[in-house]
Amino acid sequence: MFKTLQKIGKAFMLPIAILPAAGLLLGIGGALSNPTTVKSYPVLGNPILQDIFQVMSAAGSVIFENLALLLSIGLCIGLAKRDKGTAALAGITGFLVMTATTKALVSLSSNPDRSIDTGVIGSLVIGAVAVWLHNRYHNIELPAFLGFFGGSRFVPIATAFAGIIIGALFFLVWPPIQAGMVSAGTAIAGWGVIGTFFYGFLMRLAGAVGLHHMIYPMFWYTPLGGSEAVAGHTVVGAQKIFFAQLADPNHVGLFTHSTRYFAGRFATMMFGLPGACLAMWQCVPKGRRAKYTGLFASVAFTSFLTGITEPIEYMFLFVAPLLYVFHSFLDGISFLVADLVNIRIGNTFSGGAIDYLLFGVLQGESKTHWLYVLPIGAIWFALYYFSFMFFIKKFKIATPGHLEDTMAAAAPSVGKSTGKPADKSERGNDDIEQAATQIISALGGPENIEDVDACITRLRVSVTAADQVDKARLKNLGATEVFDVGGGVQAVYGAKAILYKNAINAELGIDD
Repeated sequence: MFKTLQKIGKAFMLPIAILPAAGLLLGIGGALSNPTTVKSYPVLGNPILQDIFQVMSAAGSVIFENLALLLSIGLCIGLAKRDKGTAALAGITGFLVMTATTKALVSLSSNPDRSIDTGVIGSLVIGAVAVWLHNRYHNIELPAFLGFFGGSRFVPIATAFAGIIIGALFFLVWPPIQAGMVSAGTAIAGWGVIGTFFYGFLMRLAGAVGLHHMIYPMFWYTPLGGSEAVAGHTVVGAQKIFFAQLADPNHVGLFTHSTRYFAGRFATMMFGLPGACLAMWQCVPKGRRAKYTGLFASVAFTSFLTGITEPIEYMFLFVAPLLYVFHSFLDGISFLVADLVNIRIGNTFSGGAIDYLLFGVLQGESKTHWLYVLPIGAIWFALYYFSFMFFIKKFKIATPGHLEDTMAAAAPSVGKSTGKPADKSERGNDDIEQAATQIISALGGPENIEDVDACITRLRVSVTAADQVDKARLKNLGATEVFDVGGGVQAVYGAKAILYKNAINAELGIDD
């Protein structure tokens, strides 16, 4: 079950990875075509410029408007065992038929004014059905007179009929479920800043094992995250509400309160964790501090710019789990404070400087209170710096380079694992194919590998026997950390994880 949840969470990351590009278009286009902005900066009133900005805004908006469809496609691609293109087609077909069925039944009902928006739940259900049909029937053999419709062609057809059934079921069961989710979202909102704290705290804790991808979509894309009227239409889900308001040229005042599910990220990602990096670097003895400068500087800059925090967190998660709990607590407090002072900055997938500039600074202080992030961020930087410095020294936590020169120890251990001197790939060479070959060997060889996948920073591998995995060698091949996860391992390779995944699958002859 744990492995399945991990795969589902990872599958959602494929379409979510599109959001930064869509957010860039919508953020710039929406901000610079806004009448208030044009009035303040008349140079932007040029008709050609306004046409460009409005096209950008429309191009970004269409991604968010069809995000449920993209999530269904991503789920099919992520969970299909082979022939992923056919699985994606089945997901598209099933989703379109399902939504058309519910829409038709609503129009025929006694209450045609009501709406049914299943959001991520609908994507999950129809995507799961489509991928199950695909994995089970992609090689089905039909009688000769129906032979043309056999094999992979059968799957989209079967999914279309399944979409009718699922659409009818949603028409019957979704209204009370949606009402319950609205009530739950209202109850969470009723907890005020305490509810916001628990959201941030539990999200960060779940991130330790990658299960946060199963949690936040429920708040971002369903009524749990709120329900508001925007430009005459009811929009549900925190992120969908934010981007609907962003695309609305007539919106005035602060953005939606649903941004409380985003705004707390910026202080932690842009300021807090870089402060922790500085503390860990200063805990390295001066004699070997220089060789660790590049490591800490790069992961700190990654967190600041993009909001990708795993490379930092895995430096202390496994050597000091309680320090990670403390970090999660501080992150929850960051969400609480941001909610308390009404910071209203949304984001696409993370809380780095890119999203801060696009959805905070560029949208204006009157809509986002982006200036509040700076003093709070300065406090968070100091809080993380001094607390991490205290805990690392007080409890002798083995952060990189602190208690031993882990970089100097890497090369000898590689020699022990391979029985020969470390080659170029094991010394950090960027040759992905050579490194992939070494990773396969460290995973116990091709016969020990069942499935290989990747999220933003982690190579996720299902293996036959976990005890055959050489974790030390995987670390020498560049992994920040390696840990066991329910029948498999996860190796944190940062941005190279997806490259290694593709190269390993290609070498193993796995249809990806």
